[in-house]
Amino acid sequence: MKHQISADDQRFKKCVEECSIPVTEFNHLAHVRLAYIYLAESDVDEANRQLREVLIRLLKHNNINPVDKYHETLTRGWLLAVYYFMKKTKDADSAEAFINANDILLDSQIMMTHYSSERLFSGEARQLFVEPDLEAFPL
Repeated sequence: MKHQISADDQRFKKCVEECSIPVTEFNHLAHVRLAYIYLAESDVDEANRQLREVLIRLLKHNNINPVDKYHETLTRGWLLAVYYFMKKTKDADSAEAFINANDILLDSQIMMTHYSSERLFSGEARQLFVEPDLEAFPL
């Protein structure tokens, strides 16, 4: 078995892609779940492209300016964190099983171990992916 997605994961992905999920319900767990789903289906770069596209579409659909809300470094950073744990976990039959096995991913403060506040919350980091300045991401 490899990393798989469940029928429930497929429904969740479709809801997000169709913008039928309330943006207020798209929390940190939902971000991690969607990152896992896209990574289970494609490579890191394609998953990042898909994640960026769907997040910006969801924001626009809810009349939220993506320039004000979307954060490229956080999006890719979390995607890389999920990818790292997917390599360590080796297999899961759903996003839920993967997240249950790696509940450290639910700690939304993990990025602060890699980035200073100044770097992570800079305008540059919001628009473009910037490398960590405190601790490199593990491979």
